[in-house]
Amino acid sequence: MSSEHDVGKMSITARVVNIIAVVLPFAGLITAIFLLWGWGFSWCALGVLLGMYVATVLGVTVGYHRLYTHRSFETRGVVKVALTVLGSMAAQGPLIRWVAVHRRHHQHSDEHGDPHSPHQSGNGTLGVLRGLWHAHMGWLFHSDAPNLMNCVRDLERSRLVRVVSALFPLWLVVGLVLPAVIGGVITLSWSGALLGFIWGGMVRIFLVHHVTWSVNSVCHMIGSRPFQTRDNSRNNLVFGVLALGEGWHNNHHAFPTSARHGLRWWQLDLSYLFIRALAMMNLAWNVRRPGADHINARTRIGAPST
Repeated sequence: MSSEHDVGKMSITARVVNIIAVVLPFAGLITAIFLLWGWGFSWCALGVLLGMYVATVLGVTVGYHRLYTHRSFETRGVVKVALTVLGSMAAQGPLIRWVAVHRRHHQHSDEHGDPHSPHQSGNGTLGVLRGLWHAHMGWLFHSDAPNLMNCVRDLERSRLVRVVSALFPLWLVVGLVLPAVIGGVITLSWSGALLGFIWGGMVRIFLVHHVTWSVNSVCHMIGSRPFQTRDNSRNNLVFGVLALGEGWHNNHHAFPTSARHGLRWWQLDLSYLFIRALAMMNLAWNVRRPGADHINARTRIGAPST
């Protein structure tokens, strides 16, 4: 790995695992497109895809990110487990490592030491393209910084977190089997189970991966910057919607411990709405949000409010 990203060489085994994790969902997408010509369109498969997409993205955005990484709210143990399982089904790695990488990103955002900054790969068109590639998925093929796990000592002290995180392979399998079972039960057919597996499993993982990775890459390159931050984070409408609120990325970097990323009334943030629903059921409390004075203090003069 080049020195600008401050990590070492990844083992062959780890590299192969990550290549498989990237290639298999893409192969599932190609298979799904091919089957459209053979079996036609399936409303059931689409429903399974959408349901699994929303559930697993919420596992990442609400569980992995806003709860465990930034402690933007508190909740009960059963909710923590459920969110961790759903986040694990998104196939982005075990909880503890995911949180460690993201905390390191905030410590060194768009600076030397950021695991996935698009701004540390040189200047010019080639540098921009290299940076986008690295921030989007290239960083997956390089080893972690030696002291990365120092960022998650708090999580490692929790037996519940350690156990649920260590069971990541099991939850990953569940995330592939569950949509197949749902598709098969609804249609009472093996073809329904196969389509459930392909669309709700493989295609869904492909979409979740690239939407999440786009927050790391695109949302540090394209969009507006209404708030003053020390990095190049951007608010991006497209990924504000697709990533269930995570695309309001400049808002997030300005107020990282806020449970609410869509700070304007029109900035759709389904992850925050989910947290509010938990709070209404007394399943979440101490939900953190920036006050109006803090928002005004961080607003860039003359910047658009998008």
